[in-house]
Amino acid sequence: MTQTQYVQQIEILISYAKAYYVDDNPIATDEEYDKLNRAVLAYEQQNPTHTHPNTPTQRVGGGILEGFEKAKHLSRMWSQEDIFNTEELEDWIKRASKVVDKRHMTFVCEPKFDGASLNIIYENGVLKQGISRGDGSIGEDVTQNVKTIHSIPLTIPYDGLIEIRGEIVIKKDDFDTINKQRIRDNEPPFANPRNAAAGSLRQLDSSITAKRKLFFNVWGVGENSLDFDKSSEVISYIHSFGFAKPPIQTLCTTVKEIEKVYHEIIAKRESIAMGLDGMVIKIDDLQSQSDLGYTVKFPRWSCAYKFPAVEKTTKVLSITLQVGRTGTITPVANVTPTLIDGSTVARATLHNFDEIKRLNLKLNDEVIIIKSGDIIPKITKVFEDRRDGTQIDIPTPNTCPECGSELLIEEILIKCQNLDCPSRVVNSIIYFASKNCMNIDGLGIKIVELLVTKEKIKDVLDLYSLKVEDLEGLESFKEKKINNLLTAITNTRHTELHRVVNALGIEHIGEVASKQICLAFGADILNVTNEQLEALDGIGEQMANSLLEFIRVNRNLMEKLFKIIEPIIEERVEVDENPFKDKTIVLTGTMSVSRGVVKKELEALGAKVSGSVSKKTDYLIYGEDAGSKYDKAVTLEVKTLTEDEMKNLLSEHNI
Repeated sequence: MTQTQYVQQIEILISYAKAYYVDDNPIATDEEYDKLNRAVLAYEQQNPTHTHPNTPTQRVGGGILEGFEKAKHLSRMWSQEDIFNTEELEDWIKRASKVVDKRHMTFVCEPKFDGASLNIIYENGVLKQGISRGDGSIGEDVTQNVKTIHSIPLTIPYDGLIEIRGEIVIKKDDFDTINKQRIRDNEPPFANPRNAAAGSLRQLDSSITAKRKLFFNVWGVGENSLDFDKSSEVISYIHSFGFAKPPIQTLCTTVKEIEKVYHEIIAKRESIAMGLDGMVIKIDDLQSQSDLGYTVKFPRWSCAYKFPAVEKTTKVLSITLQVGRTGTITPVANVTPTLIDGSTVARATLHNFDEIKRLNLKLNDEVIIIKSGDIIPKITKVFEDRRDGTQIDIPTPNTCPECGSELLIEEILIKCQNLDCPSRVVNSIIYFASKNCMNIDGLGIKIVELLVTKEKIKDVLDLYSLKVEDLEGLESFKEKKINNLLTAITNTRHTELHRVVNALGIEHIGEVASKQICLAFGADILNVTNEQLEALDGIGEQMANSLLEFIRVNRNLMEKLFKIIEPIIEERVEVDENPFKDKTIVLTGTMSVSRGVVKKELEALGAKVSGSVSKKTDYLIYGEDAGSKYDKAVTLEVKTLTEDEMKNLLSEHNI
C-alpha cells in the first residue's frame, strides 16, 4: 500500500465509522470494516512516521492509567438555571428583557441530553485535550478516553484554539446491549444510561471506554476566536466539522412558540435514540448574551426547561432498612418493578419513619411513585381507598438490622451507634480517612472496600496495625503504593483532638462542634456530662445526647484510638476584636485560594466556620460558581459577602 492509497483508505474507514457510529446508518458490514481497519493498521505499524492524525485505529484505546490528572478549563463551564413551567419561563424572559429588548429576542430551542458534560479542546485543528466538567473550572483529563469516541473528530478544519462543549451519552439500544452483556458476565447492570455514560468516560482502561459506543452531542463553545453574531450560526459551523446534529433545533420568538417546541420534544422523547431530561433555551444573539452576563451559578441568557416528573402506580412489597455511614437507619420501599422514564424502578426512598407515618403507608398498599431527572424515586401518595385487607402496618425498629445493637431513637432520627456494625464499617473508615477528617491520602473508597473484604481491617483501629506484609499481593498494591499508604496513616499521629473526634462521624457533631467541645474539655472529653455539654453556647440537648450515647457505645474504641494517635490537645487562644470574632460563617464557591486556607484564616480570627447554612449563620462568604448554599442564604436573609468584600472588611479594621 502506498501513502496515497493509505490516505484514501483512511477516508473510506472514517466514512464507514461515521455512518455506523454517528448517522446510525451502516454503509459497510462489520467484516468489511474490520478487514480495512487491519490493512490500515498494518501499514501504520510498518510506517509509524506516516500515521495519519485522524486514523480511526487510534480509537481502540490502550494502556491503563493510574488515575486521572486534574485539568483546568480555558473558560468556565456554567450550570443551567432550571425552569419547570410556563410561569417560570415567562419570569426568565422578563428578567432578561430588563437588559435586552424583548421585541428583538430570538431563542434557540433544542433537546437537553441526559449525560455527562465534556469539554474538548482543539489546537490548530488537532484534538488536544478532553476534560470532564468537574466544578466548572477544573475537571479531570479524560483525553485518552475521548479519543476512542467515534462521534468526536480527532481533527477539525480550524486554526487556533477552541473549546467545544457537549454531553456524552449512551444510546438507549446500546445501553440495553451493555446491560445484557454485564448480566451474562455476572456483573451488576447499570442503573440508567446517564450513569453508564459517566462511568464509561472515567474508565482508567480506555479499551473499555472504546467498547461502550459513547456518543457526543454538541451544545456550545468556550474559548474561541469565531466571528459570528448568532449562537445558532456558531453551532451550525461546529456541526460542519463532522459533529452530529441534534434531532430537533428550532428558532422561536414567543413563549407560545417555545411551549410548542417543548411539547413536541416531549411527544417525540421515546422515539429519540438518546435519553432527554428537558429542553435547553438560549437567547440567540451573542451580543445580548454578553450584555446579560452571568450570575454566580449560571448564564442569564440560557436555561433548562425540565420535563415534568413521571408518575406511575405500583405496590409496596416490603421495607428494607439501610444503615448509613453514621449509623442512620433509612427505610427503603421495595415495590413491584415499574418502568419509569426508560429505567425499571424497584425501590423508592422513604427518608425516615416520620415519612411513613405522614403517608400512612402500609405493606401491600398501592401507591404513586414519582421520578424526575436525577431525583431518587419516591412515594408521593397512598391509595387508601384501594386497600383490600391484606395491608400490614410497618413497625418502627428497635434493634439494628445488621448488628443487633439497640438503636438510638430521637424524634425522626433512628440510628445504630455501634462503630463495629458491619454496615457502618466501610463507610465509617472512608469518612475517617477523608480529606476534611484525617486526610489519609490513598485510602479511597475502593481501597477501603478491598481491605475490609480481604479482612485486613474491620474498624478504624486496624488501620494503625497494618503492615507491609498485610498489603503485599493485594490487587494494584505495589511497593511504592504500600509505603505511601502506610506513611500517610503514620502521619495522622499527633493530629489535633477535634479532627480525630470529627473523623468518628458522630451524629450532629460536625467539625465546628468537635472543635468547640475539644477546646472546652480537652483530654477529659470521654468523661464529660450532659450538663457540661449543654452549658456550651450552641450545643443543645440533641447534640449532647448524641455525643454521650456515642461515647457509651464506643468508649473502648475511642480510648484505644486516642492512645495510638496521641492527639494534640488544643487550648483556647483569645483573639482581638474583629468583624468575624464569634460569628458563624459558611464558605461556598471557588475562591482565589482553597476554602481550607480561608477557613483557617477565619478560625484564627475566632470565627466558627460551619458546613451548612441555617438561621444561626451570620455570614455566607462566596466565590465563583456558588451553589445551593448561596441560594439558601438568600432565602434565609443571611448576610452574604464576596471574597473581596470579606478582605475589604478586614482591611477596614487593619487586619
